[in-house]
Amino acid sequence: MVFQIRVIKNTPLTGEDDYEKVAVEFLKLIGYLPEGADSNSIPYKLFECFMLHPDKNWMVEELSVHLNATKATVYRHLNKLKGMDILEEGKEGEGTAVRKTYRLRYGNLAKAWSFVEAHVKVAMENYGETVSHLQKLLERRNVNG
Repeated sequence: MVFQIRVIKNTPLTGEDDYEKVAVEFLKLIGYLPEGADSNSIPYKLFECFMLHPDKNWMVEELSVHLNATKATVYRHLNKLKGMDILEEGKEGEGTAVRKTYRLRYGNLAKAWSFVEAHVKVAMENYGETVSHLQKLLERRNVNG
């Protein structure tokens, strides 16, 4: 699965007391929500399901009904959250009635975010290795060239 997050210089949103405003702005900053989205958008409402019910295991059908959205829409936004590794998958039912469930990793947003930070750290280290390699190639080209 592709890990994707937008990283931009920003000021912490600690001066705001409305969780919805903080969440919407934060989700825009990291690239999960598009710029024009608000707290009434489906991707936000999906994220809010996990924020407000962090221990709940949600099935896609249940989210679809709760959000009044198609399963395809729910999956599209779920995949973005799964790609950040902020959600964990589970299973509910037995035999042929087994269905996937999703919940906030560790049932805690701050702990789930630690996975995102770990992915960013690895990505940055890999970028650093690539830049070092590119620099060596450029130096070799200039010496031979």
